[in-house]
Amino acid sequence: MMSFALVVLVLLIPILAIVLDSKLGKAIAARIERKNFAGGERAAHERLAFLEGEVERLGREVDRLDEEGRFMQRLLADRQEPNALRSGARSSSRRRLPGDESGS
Repeated sequence: MMSFALVVLVLLIPILAIVLDSKLGKAIAARIERKNFAGGERAAHERLAFLEGEVERLGREVDRLDEEGRFMQRLLADRQEPNALRSGARSSSRRRLPGDESGS
C-alpha cells in the first residue's frame, strides 16, 4: 500500500507541473486572480488614497525646499556685498586723533 501511494505521488508531480504550465493552468490562475482582485477593490481604493496623500505631502516638501534654496541664495548674494564694503571701511574707519600726525 505504501509503495502504491509513493508511485501515485511520483506520477502526480510531473502531471501537475504540466497542467499548471499549460493554457488551462494559466486560465485557472487568471480566474483566481480576478476573484481576488474584485474583493480587493476596497484595498486598491485605500492604497490610491494613501498614494495621493503622499504625492501632496511630497509636493509641499518640494515647495519648502525650493523656498529654502532661494533663501540661501539670497543670503549668499547679500553676504558678498557687505564683505566688499567692510574691506573698504576698515581703512577709512581709522580715526585720527587730534595731534596724530601719522596721516595715513
